[in-house]
Amino acid sequence: MAGKPKLHYTKGRGKMESIRWLLAAAGVEFEEQFIETKEDLEKLRNDGVLLFQQVPMVEIDGMRMVQTRAILSYIAAKYNLYGKDLKERAWIDMYVEGTTDLMGMIMVLPFQPADTKEKNLALIIERATTRYFPVYEKALKDHGQDYLVGNKLSWADIHLLEAILMTEECKPDILSAFPLLQAFKGRMSNIPTIKKFLQPGSQRKPPTDEKFVAVVRKIFNF
Repeated sequence: MAGKPKLHYTKGRGKMESIRWLLAAAGVEFEEQFIETKEDLEKLRNDGVLLFQQVPMVEIDGMRMVQTRAILSYIAAKYNLYGKDLKERAWIDMYVEGTTDLMGMIMVLPFQPADTKEKNLALIIERATTRYFPVYEKALKDHGQDYLVGNKLSWADIHLLEAILMTEECKPDILSAFPLLQAFKGRMSNIPTIKKFLQPGSQRKPPTDEKFVAVVRKIFNF
């Protein structure tokens, strides 16, 4: 019997949040088994269910999947969010890697020393507005469609919306010079499954705060 996917991770965003986003956008209900202590993580490791001793881990279709990229690719393909052919898939991959790079910078920000945070925040804003967002703005302009690849919702669109919202948490008016991305954000946020995920009380996790940073440091011993 195929049950709901089961997600093993902490109660925060981290690398699992993009997986939550993709499942939610696909309209897939999922369960979460939270890792709240160092002992919880050690138990998973000792039980031999983590291929490389790391989380995220997702139980889906009889598999215990690890490695964020592998999990996301599988979900995207399974729920028809990965393009119609090899070329579309390549474009989706390229766009996703770009947003992954940007979100990675934001993800580590709360864990950085106070004296470097301001400099790194400025770098995130600079990269978003000069390296990443111009690419997506141009893509939408060049083909004149609602979506980044083909004229169909894909993993690339979902990932970009997640990245936009994360970057807006750093600088609320970050999209001021990108009218097509502003419109894109509005369209994507109104897709029923995504709209539901953006509502209070969903399984979307809040931004990482200092309290959660302390919890993560304790669990992962760093």
